[in-house]
Amino acid sequence: MAAIVASVFSGSASAVAEGSGGDNGGDHARGVDHWGVITRNTIGSPVADLRNGPFGSYGVTGPAARPPYGRGSLGIEVADNSTTLSPPSEKVDFGNEVDFYGDPVQGLRKVGFHVFQTGENVAYGGAENMPNIRFEIDPNLTALPSDNYSTLVWVPDAAPVTNRWSGYIDATSTGYWYLTGNEVPACNQAAECTLAEIKDALDDGGTGATIYSAAVGKGRDHMWIGAVDGLRINQNIYDFETSGVRTLRAG
Repeated sequence: MAAIVASVFSGSASAVAEGSGGDNGGDHARGVDHWGVITRNTIGSPVADLRNGPFGSYGVTGPAARPPYGRGSLGIEVADNSTTLSPPSEKVDFGNEVDFYGDPVQGLRKVGFHVFQTGENVAYGGAENMPNIRFEIDPNLTALPSDNYSTLVWVPDAAPVTNRWSGYIDATSTGYWYLTGNEVPACNQAAECTLAEIKDALDDGGTGATIYSAAVGKGRDHMWIGAVDGLRINQNIYDFETSGVRTLRAG
């Protein structure tokens, strides 16, 4: 069985039995059942679909020519001008509204993913036209006791490569984070904070901030057609396959 797992999954990770294990500080073993499009966070008719590949682009060989784990990935497609709303762009979140609920924001230590970025996406919206990682949270700030909702968003830097799979992009050391709303004015959408800075700002001595959901998303801004795989949250890596989402343990 170990040989079979090693032949199917690349990278320094091992398969974890779905639904097994305890909390261990937020490092739950997550099952496949609770992942999908978060409908209330979807605008327009975008695509977030578990797919095979992408393999390529043409002429690309080696590890960058295939998804980093297994054979599949999360394919994402959003348009920039397809709704009657303002702005007219689409939005989609593919995530999990169950298994992360109640986890402490302070417990976020390792976050990131692999991305398949294209030159066309760069042309559509610039080098930093990339998908995001989003955590819906309860800020639990002592100064704002009635404010129970914000979204913690990671904005990546430009992908290191195009038309092929990237290596792991570490959200704790690259790009920037912000909170929607104005819970932490120094880390709103107009500012650029590190994850550590936001965690420090939320740690005001009261009840700690907690997570509602975790997702990979895109929009509302530029058109983007690409894929994500190997979403990491702490010690778990989420391998997107056509058959569902596999939970792997980082090595």
